[in-house]
Amino acid sequence: MSAASTVPSDIVSLRMSHCRAEHAAASAQYHLAVLHYRTCLEAAERREDCRAVEFFALKLAGCYDRMGLCQKAASFRALAGNGDSPLIG
Repeated sequence: MSAASTVPSDIVSLRMSHCRAEHAAASAQYHLAVLHYRTCLEAAERREDCRAVEFFALKLAGCYDRMGLCQKAASFRALAGNGDSPLIG
């Protein structure tokens, strides 16, 4: 399998993980959302996509805030570069 043929499946996997994370977060299943958002963050880091890293780091920060884990939330905000990004909706 060539590298070009693995890129679409990587994007599909990323999108599936993102959808699962969003669904879990909407259902207040933050531990599950964190699992999926971390998968997304790792994929964004592998792709060297700075905007996606920021987006998923802030999503993780939001989940950790809701779980009462403020220090973890702060560390992901730091990874994102700031605490208030318009990327989070």
